[in-house]
Amino acid sequence: MATIPLGQSTQYPDQYDPSLLFPIPRIKNRKKLGLKEGQALPFVGVDIWNAFELSWLNKKGKPQIALAEFQIPADSPNMVESKSFKLYLNSLNGARFEDENEVKERLIIDLSAVAGSKITARINPTEVIAKKGMQEMGGILMDRLDIEVDPNLTADSSLLGVNESFGPVEQCLVSHLLKSNCPVTGQPDWASVQIRYQGRPILEEGLLRYLIGFRQLGEFHEHCVETIFTDIKRQCKPEKLSVYARYTRRGGLDINPFRTDHNSPWPENIRHARQ
Repeated sequence: MATIPLGQSTQYPDQYDPSLLFPIPRIKNRKKLGLKEGQALPFVGVDIWNAFELSWLNKKGKPQIALAEFQIPADSPNMVESKSFKLYLNSLNGARFEDENEVKERLIIDLSAVAGSKITARINPTEVIAKKGMQEMGGILMDRLDIEVDPNLTADSSLLGVNESFGPVEQCLVSHLLKSNCPVTGQPDWASVQIRYQGRPILEEGLLRYLIGFRQLGEFHEHCVETIFTDIKRQCKPEKLSVYARYTRRGGLDINPFRTDHNSPWPENIRHARQ
């Protein structure tokens, strides 16, 4: 396997080069969660990527700019390593295309090849995104809880529990305190997370401590969300569960993984204030 580009000194490309894209097999991290290769996943979902620095040349050589949204299915064999994604997008800066449809089709072909599954892409003019505005995650904000936090706290699933005295409820819980670290560079990754479920009430203090416990964990965005999903499912046993995280942008890209175990609509891709 080629050396992962993340954390390496890099020469930025001046020619279009799809070979810059670097796959990361999902199975390696999923084995840590007790999921075996070939086993049916306990969730479905998508990784929503937003690119804020997309540019190319038209046939006259004039630079064009836009924003792009990519959706990579959670059951694709590979994730796309983020720095390689940035380098690949930068390699488009000097390439000429007939129109934005040709750009979109090239993006879909290249990214689908590295993900090992068909991805979707949308190119949006900046004015279209501006009209959408911003919107924070809805739900009960757990950050209001005045809890004491051990500085050595880890994301221990034993912190999770339910109130056995109550029957099933439908609830949506939100925290803006999710933070993990890049497993290669150690750089911090910040996120807001939304947890929708149907089942016995999850104990909020334990859940908030659990989420705060990710602060020193070195792991990719997608795996953090899958860890949260599988830990809650195993410990709290909700009848239905969805976990959605929106991470802050780094290098012109943000990654927003969503995992669910029922027929839940994919979330709207609307930016938050921190993004």
